[in-house]
Amino acid sequence: MTEHFLEQQPAIAATLLSPQLRKKETDIATLNENDVSNAEEMVSALKPMKDATTLMSQEKNPSACLIAPVHTKLLQNTEPNTEDSPLVRDIKKAIHDDLSSRYTSEAEKSLLYTASALDPRFKALPFLSEEEREQTYGKVIAEAASLEQEVRVEEETPEDNARAAAAVTSDTEEDQEKELPSAPPAKRSCTLLENLLGPAFTNQAPEPISAYTRAKDEMAKYRLALTPSLQEDPLLWWSVHQVLYPMIANVAKRYLCIPGSSVSAERVFSTAGDIVTAQRSTLKSEHIDQLVFLHKNVCVPDSGTDDEKSDEDE
Repeated sequence: MTEHFLEQQPAIAATLLSPQLRKKETDIATLNENDVSNAEEMVSALKPMKDATTLMSQEKNPSACLIAPVHTKLLQNTEPNTEDSPLVRDIKKAIHDDLSSRYTSEAEKSLLYTASALDPRFKALPFLSEEEREQTYGKVIAEAASLEQEVRVEEETPEDNARAAAAVTSDTEEDQEKELPSAPPAKRSCTLLENLLGPAFTNQAPEPISAYTRAKDEMAKYRLALTPSLQEDPLLWWSVHQVLYPMIANVAKRYLCIPGSSVSAERVFSTAGDIVTAQRSTLKSEHIDQLVFLHKNVCVPDSGTDDEKSDEDE
């Protein structure tokens, strides 16, 4: 409101100087130069807060991955400065004190740091110390390995369990057969090539790589990947690169879906209030759900000009 007033202030001042107005109103309260200057300083000091509020109130992708970097930036912008006027210093101090008391628990910081690490735009985590960065990356690696093991267990079907049981039975039978005396195996003649090169070139099964090691390798490659621009959609980035980092991508799906604010949910309530009116009070709940979904997701293309329509008809 103060910003809009400053935009219209020249027109307001000119109107107040009108002779017709001054004849009707003998006592007109106006702002002096000091008041206008204070208003301009207040708007400038509150601009970072306004930008952050607008950013987190966007309808598209206001994910929790934005909270940690935005919070850190606001704390930096509200640091005391000797060049600021007393009014600006008081405003910054009030904002800084309030923001410093937020997101202080270890659980909150861990969630927000992990979400930011899984956003390719903020994966470098420059707002954290080296120790905090390594802890965050280690948490992502451990969670990716744990999630991989959970997926493997869930993908096991009853047929797999039956095969495993049959394998256990067969192993038991083999163990019983081993207890019985058996005939000595027939001797196999070795070739000269096997005698010379066998120990060096014998096919050996590769050692299985653990899920943690694979997740650690993916994280190392992910950290070295080119950082996208801030305008790029992290969800679209992951849809393209999930083939390269499948384990890290599974963890990213868990965190990037967390909304950064409740604004979007509140807008859904407002949309439902616009749909369910006194004239449409008999709508069924399933129809209301469908109408709200369509309002939020259907994109109707522009019909175009008459010339464009005639070209399409031709």
